[in-house]
Amino acid sequence: MKTINKMIAAGIATVFAVLSVEGQITVKTKEMKSATTREFEIVNQLGTQSAVVNMPVTKLLNAPGNEALRDFFFTPVKDKSALKGKKIAVIVADGFEEIELTGPVWYFKELGAQVDIVAPKYNPAPERYGLVYPEMSKTHVMAIQYLQPVGWIKFDRTADQIKVSDYDAVFIPGGAWNPDNLRYDKDVIKFIQDFNKTGKLIAAICHAPVVLASADILKGRKLTGYWNIQVDLKNAGGNVVEQSVVTDANIITSRHPIDVADFSRAVESWLVKK
Repeated sequence: MKTINKMIAAGIATVFAVLSVEGQITVKTKEMKSATTREFEIVNQLGTQSAVVNMPVTKLLNAPGNEALRDFFFTPVKDKSALKGKKIAVIVADGFEEIELTGPVWYFKELGAQVDIVAPKYNPAPERYGLVYPEMSKTHVMAIQYLQPVGWIKFDRTADQIKVSDYDAVFIPGGAWNPDNLRYDKDVIKFIQDFNKTGKLIAAICHAPVVLASADILKGRKLTGYWNIQVDLKNAGGNVVEQSVVTDANIITSRHPIDVADFSRAVESWLVKK
């Protein structure tokens, strides 16, 4: 009988123990749900609504007033050997304006030039920045249209791998983010400075002239650029004018994607004369 009573007592104790644990789990779960809900609400306030915007190149080419730009791309190139033997380096990082790279590159290749896409050496930010890099960012750079990411392009070499003697010209596309990434890269800035000393062509469009400002090669030079950066170009010692394209000695600058045709022809003209 005593044994039975002990077994019953033990069973009751076990039940209470289980109930106690279950109660603790329930309370803990409620606390966790409450904490998760709070965190979720805060994260929602810190983030913004996702959006995907489609801005195809055709929209730019078919926009009223851009007839000349459209003709530039759709009129067959007459002399496909005009730039034969010329080597051009496109210095570019993530956030480049798509048409400002793809447009001139297409044209220079149509004229027979060899074009290399050159990017800064892969250098991801520290983990505490909370950034995530896709695997392809080790071999590609990201294109944008205005401020909307739209695609990727593979680069051929990195800035630490190239020499001034490798190229006849350097070309930097714009985009709001691309020049900001480039102007911080020591390899890029040194290359631009060394390239400038040789008198070889340096061409920059839209926001890209700020890279030349960071390289400190604009003092006394006549140039142009995207409207938002013109004050920066003046502060760097440049003489800023409002034209679609400006050539001053070995530096060619331009303002905007709508000026891609004028910009590309100016680069062609400079290289042909040289």
